[in-house]
Amino acid sequence: MKILFVLNNIFSHGNGLATSARATVKELRKARQEVRVLSCENLLEPQGPQPDYKQKEFVIPIFQPLVKAHGYCFARWTGPNIEEAVRWADVVHIEEPFFIEHATMNWAKKLGKPLTATYHMHPENMFFSLGMGDWSLPNNAMLRYWVRVFLNKCSYVQCPTENVRERLNSFHVKANCITISNGLAPDKCIRPVTPPNDYLDDNRPLEVIYIGRLSGEKDHPTLINAMRYSKYANRIRLHFAGLGPNLKKYKRMAEKLYEEGTVKHKPVFDFFNRDQLREMAAHADLAIHCATIEVEGLSIMEAMQQAVVPVIATAKCSGTSTYALDDRSKFPAKDPITLAARIDYWLDHPQERWEMGFKYAELMEKYDIANSAKRLIEMFEKAIEENKTK
Repeated sequence: MKILFVLNNIFSHGNGLATSARATVKELRKARQEVRVLSCENLLEPQGPQPDYKQKEFVIPIFQPLVKAHGYCFARWTGPNIEEAVRWADVVHIEEPFFIEHATMNWAKKLGKPLTATYHMHPENMFFSLGMGDWSLPNNAMLRYWVRVFLNKCSYVQCPTENVRERLNSFHVKANCITISNGLAPDKCIRPVTPPNDYLDDNRPLEVIYIGRLSGEKDHPTLINAMRYSKYANRIRLHFAGLGPNLKKYKRMAEKLYEEGTVKHKPVFDFFNRDQLREMAAHADLAIHCATIEVEGLSIMEAMQQAVVPVIATAKCSGTSTYALDDRSKFPAKDPITLAARIDYWLDHPQERWEMGFKYAELMEKYDIANSAKRLIEMFEKAIEENKTK
């Protein structure tokens, strides 16, 4: 089967969509599928790997610095590569609802090729950067536009969580919406089965991590403010792993806690590679996820692979809390007081926390990306077969 993946930039770093796309393409190829990618050229490594059908970058006037701050770029939607790519494919799979996907879908319609999609982002992910993430009017209008122009032209839409599928169904998407996790690459849990000797030491720092892009919808300030209500604030060391447009703002907020004495350990901000993230998660006491807008939340899922207990925000447009095993690992979004209470509970119960961590690691095994790839292949096959009967 010849599968064409279409997205703006598969080589972005610090962008969950691109990371997921790379992993999925790799897994589909392992499953002996022919997969090619139509995307912007690799701007980070011009001499490195390139997409099969390479497009030039499209620079957006005025907003380009904001686009770059999110580790993103847009590909041009003109040129012979697009027609060539679609002619090659048995099925065209779009990863975003933007310019290059629109042009590719037009060619797919002309050439009679079936279309499928993955819903990777909510409109709120975009509007948060413009200060309108909580405005229902523009966000709902944008989603209706995406449904009409993109999703309704597909035969199947992959929904990474039930939260996404329910939202799309409420907007009456004509495509068959199927819940299929983006999936996790198998990763050995390196956390030891028995706690280290200093685990119960009242003097050791308690490592609390947040892995995720430093942007408005991830809501890092709720964790920062929760330190004002936690009885363990003087022992907690916050680790923020990620890049994003709000780095300087969040760093100032967190360092203010240290300067005023609310926390005794200076918060750490850094960007880590996959091996470093694994090591950090395996030694963490808790992993926090405060996002109010999140399709799935692979970053916290990867942390859970290392047997760290999560505390996850529940929000209307976030599916991540699906992975919490009970209410002790959930809190209402934007509620630092309840988050502090959840943090304190788990830090009050170190033995229970250690044991529960391994239950989360076991849970993550169900989301092996190989299983997701298998279900995607079935989805592509159905799309191709149904297209033959039109």
